[in-house]
Amino acid sequence: MQNKKPSTKRRRLKSHVIISILIICLFTVIVALPTLIVVPFIDPGGMERTATAMEQEKEIKETASVAVEVSRTASNSVETVPLETYVTRVVASEMPADFELEALKAQAVAARTYVVRYMEDHQAEKPEAIEVSDSTSDQVYKNEEELRQAWGKDYEEKMTKLTEAVEGTSGEIIMYDGEPITPSFFSTSNGYTENAEDYWENPLPYLKSVESPWDKQSPKFEDQKVIEIEEAEKLLGVDIDPNKPPGELKRNSSQRVSEIEIGGKQFTGREIREKLGLKSTDFTLSMKDNHLIFQTKGYGHGVGMSQYGANGMAAEGKTYKDILTYYYKDTEINKLPAEGAKLVSK
Repeated sequence: MQNKKPSTKRRRLKSHVIISILIICLFTVIVALPTLIVVPFIDPGGMERTATAMEQEKEIKETASVAVEVSRTASNSVETVPLETYVTRVVASEMPADFELEALKAQAVAARTYVVRYMEDHQAEKPEAIEVSDSTSDQVYKNEEELRQAWGKDYEEKMTKLTEAVEGTSGEIIMYDGEPITPSFFSTSNGYTENAEDYWENPLPYLKSVESPWDKQSPKFEDQKVIEIEEAEKLLGVDIDPNKPPGELKRNSSQRVSEIEIGGKQFTGREIREKLGLKSTDFTLSMKDNHLIFQTKGYGHGVGMSQYGANGMAAEGKTYKDILTYYYKDTEINKLPAEGAKLVSK
């Protein structure tokens, strides 16, 4: 019996040691396992990107809560859509989808900035329902049904590209001195953009004339309009002598017409463009066979961002931020502030 007792103790001791070792090993595996799983997939910038992703998710949620009410002209109804959906459809309606991606991004930021500024400006006078029109008086807007009808089988491809442009700039707006700007834009310049005060009379520090040589490649760079003298007399409210040559044209620094005399009356270039339906205020005028013949350069009012200029810059490798800060002087591209999102949200 004395010979068996020491053997039992040794076996018990051995068992305790084995159990202890197993417990230690199990504990080590439990602690180390998450690290073993995660470490191979983490790179030095992983933590920073995780924080950035969380911040972006927060910003997306903030802008997603913003709704835009669009007054539909044809149906005399109101269509309510999320901000980013509205921006996508405005870009689709205002700029050719086959433009460069960076140009489409620039248009997306401009479109978003316009509606945010519009809603902020009208918040006090009509807080219960701020509606933006679907025409050029604000921004052209077509819904999904209208775009599908216009694009047919190309709808999915074009919408995928436009969605990439909008998502790539999600929540971004153009700001000057801490406020969203009025980001006017147009199709094609005459080689220069226009000062705001030379077209609308009100100066804005970020809407200054700049060179835009890329526009010469636009199919809309030059145009001709022929109007019967009798029709022009009705539209302008004057009597025009077909035997008397037009009066002298005065031009501003961007080579657009600032003043012209027709039928003994002085008009601004803007008045002539809008009354006679010209493409631009950069025009020449001649008379032949009881007709006025206008030769124009450019398409649109000329103030702010030229869309064909933006596309030309993008084709040369410029980013959307390069484009926007070129056409809108001394501005910054920032995320829509949370207080701004709350202000314009429903």
